[in-house]
Amino acid sequence: MPRALKDNGRVELRLRPEDKATLTRAASIKRLDLTGYILRAALPQAQADIAESERLALSERDSLRVLALLEHPPKAPDRLVRAARAGFMLP
Repeated sequence: MPRALKDNGRVELRLRPEDKATLTRAASIKRLDLTGYILRAALPQAQADIAESERLALSERDSLRVLALLEHPPKAPDRLVRAARAGFMLP
């Protein structure tokens, strides 16, 4: 059963003792605490993963198609124009 979410800034990790020992030793070598050591590696990767998911890569053909549609948009369908004039709002 999942625990209630608490927004206290804490994260719990379950590690094998040998993995914790490795991380602790590496953190000590870098003169960081364990949290600082883990964050130094994890945050840049998290930021890269977020940036990658928010980016859309288009082929040259698709890029040209998008630019062409922006410069010469298609005519709006009559049904859409009527809905806009009537003040239709999506729920």
